[in-house]
Amino acid sequence: MAVLKAGTRPPWVGLGAAVWVEIASGNAYTFPLYSHSLKSVLGFNQHQLTMIGVANDIGENVGLLPGVVCDKFPPWVVLIIGSVFCFFGYGVLFLAVSRTVLSLPYWLLWLALCVAANSNAWFSTAVIVTNMRNFPLSRGTVAGILKGYVGLSAAVFTEIYSVLLHSSSSNLLLFLAIGIPVLCFIMMYFVRPCAPASGDDSEEHCHFLFIQASSIVLGLYLLMTTIMADTYSLSPLISYTFIFIMILLLMAPLAIPVKMTLNPMRTSKSGTLDQLIGSSDGLVQGESNSDKTEALLTPSSSAKNLGSFHENEDVSEVAMLLAEGEGAVKKKRRPKRGEDFKFSEAVVKADFWLLFLVYFVGVGSGVTVLNNLAQIGIAQGVHETKILVSLFSFCNFVGRLGGGVVSEHFVRSRTLPRTVWMTFTQIIMIITYLMFASAMDGTLYIATALLGICFGVQFSVMLPTVSELFGLKHFGLLSNFMALGNPIGAFLFSGLLAGYIYDNEAAKQHGLNRIGSSLTCLGPNCFRLTFLVLAAVCGVGTFLSIILTKRIKPVYQTLYSGGSFRLPQSTSH
Repeated sequence: MAVLKAGTRPPWVGLGAAVWVEIASGNAYTFPLYSHSLKSVLGFNQHQLTMIGVANDIGENVGLLPGVVCDKFPPWVVLIIGSVFCFFGYGVLFLAVSRTVLSLPYWLLWLALCVAANSNAWFSTAVIVTNMRNFPLSRGTVAGILKGYVGLSAAVFTEIYSVLLHSSSSNLLLFLAIGIPVLCFIMMYFVRPCAPASGDDSEEHCHFLFIQASSIVLGLYLLMTTIMADTYSLSPLISYTFIFIMILLLMAPLAIPVKMTLNPMRTSKSGTLDQLIGSSDGLVQGESNSDKTEALLTPSSSAKNLGSFHENEDVSEVAMLLAEGEGAVKKKRRPKRGEDFKFSEAVVKADFWLLFLVYFVGVGSGVTVLNNLAQIGIAQGVHETKILVSLFSFCNFVGRLGGGVVSEHFVRSRTLPRTVWMTFTQIIMIITYLMFASAMDGTLYIATALLGICFGVQFSVMLPTVSELFGLKHFGLLSNFMALGNPIGAFLFSGLLAGYIYDNEAAKQHGLNRIGSSLTCLGPNCFRLTFLVLAAVCGVGTFLSIILTKRIKPVYQTLYSGGSFRLPQSTSH
């Protein structure tokens, strides 16, 4: 890869392309749009359907292999693998739902959806890791933006499903099998490592604000058009116009590199890093002026102090480090929080498992509602569930974008650990699940909106927290291990709990002694016990989150004591 001059177009072109890949990586959120066809066409009961949903969550979040591959190979390799998985996985589901191939076994459909949804892990890993390395001083902002667009993906797919695909489940699955791989093949050229700027840049801040504003406009637009389409009978011309405007809004981030082409700006006063990020080992070669740059992606020497994480270490330890640097001592010092951890070094840390458990509770309980959202709506008398899906999608986006922006502001201004926002949102989730359980009139939409926001915050806070505690060098593997909390929670809370309770209640309502196929349950009892269990689980998660926040507060006070991120002295991304 040729050396790219920092502060120029390539990083922003890559971010604009990443937006489209992240929309594609939200294809797992389309499950509520075709789940009813799996139940009616293939004759699944609710327990079988929820276990299919678990396959969706397992595939989406098991990203250990993508994390390893992304740390060793360029992003285009990761995107190609994800495209292949997407094509074959959704292709099999299309053959089953369209009745092109009859009597496909349940285990094959389960495996096919697992493979199809696993494409999301490959897509998202490629663009998240690449862009967080391209903008390492704005980790929370970048994570919030990209994960925010993933949150909007369900609403984007709902628009496409309703207008272009005529609300056909088989057409949707065919679109997922062919359209998404084609899109990723187009975008893979633009998603690549670039040399990042070494300091805060006012122009960069304005660019991020523009992307955030355009994403908010897109989110509001999608919510408004979905409600209008459900409320009024729109002509085909108006519907296709809505789709065209949506595409223009998705292209908004590309206005930044266009503007930089038409109006080139001077290099940031804080300097840049004209460094090459190696695709094989993550090591880089510094080429910028040492008087104007700081080594962001290379190990700092003992003579250079970049606001070290260890400024308060005693003289003897500093002397030991100097001796090690000169080769006189071969003993290898273990990394401290804020430095680059290997996977084997991170998994023995209490903070790692506390963060995993807090994330597991937040997303595992939230995805249970998402997987069963259509059935929850029908049980409470809402038979048109597209608005629920779009509402959850928009609020999920708000949570992801807002979680990144708000946590970034307070971590810089008050050195407040990002996990404090996980604590607040899980308290709100307790209230939300109790609202779902009560099934009072008018609470379904409010509870869905609140849950979407809280669900989104978990994603946008977890990613930068992992990078700040354990470094960026092995970020792909570490963050994807954290993501396992999603499918584990889906299996426990959705597959084993929600599906079983729903089918039991449905059997009682139909006067059966055993669970039957395709039975529909109506009324609050269908999910009431599930929601009460989820509320209790979030209570435990809140307690664990408070403990984690207190433990890592000193780390954030050191990393952000100057109002901006300061790299640990021995860091090496």
